[in-house]
Amino acid sequence: MASKRALVILAKGAEEMETVIPTDVMRRAGIKVTVAGLTGKDPVQCSRDVFICPDASLEDARKESSAVKDVLKDQESRKGLIAAICAGPTALLAHGIGFGSKVTTHPLAKDKMMNGAHYCYSESRVEKDGNILTSRGPGTSFEFGLAIVETLMGKEVAEQVKAPLILKE
Repeated sequence: MASKRALVILAKGAEEMETVIPTDVMRRAGIKVTVAGLTGKDPVQCSRDVFICPDASLEDARKESSAVKDVLKDQESRKGLIAAICAGPTALLAHGIGFGSKVTTHPLAKDKMMNGAHYCYSESRVEKDGNILTSRGPGTSFEFGLAIVETLMGKEVAEQVKAPLILKE
C-alpha cells in the first residue's frame, strides 16, 4: 500500500487540541502529516496562547498554490478525503466544497453552516459522508483523528492506534 499523506492547515487562533491530537493520532498510524502554516512557517499563536511551529508554510507544502480554496478544490476533484473540525467546516461552505453532504460542526458554527440549503446537519460527534469528514470540537478530537486513520488506513490500523491511547468507550 502506498504511504498515505495528510495536510493540516494551521491558522492563527486555531484550537490547539483540534490540531495536535488528530495530527498525533495520524502520525501514530504511519500517515505522513505536514502541518502547514496558512501564512508561513513562523510559529502560530493558537486560541489558548499555545504556539505551534508548522512543518512548512502552506505555499511550500503545496508548491503550486497558497490558497485554501485551491487545496480544497484539488482534493475534492481527486475524491480525496477532506476533514474539518469545529468551525473548520465553514471553510467548506465558503469555498463551495461538498454541497449536499451531511456534516457536523461546533454548535456555535451551526447557524453559519446551515445558512442556505447546502448541507444536511448532523448532531453526531463525527460525521462522514463520502469524502467529507467533519467533527464538533476539542472533545471529539480523538474520535476525529481515529476516523481519519480508519478512512485512510483501515479499521485494523485505527484499532491498533486506539488501544494504547486508553480512551473511554
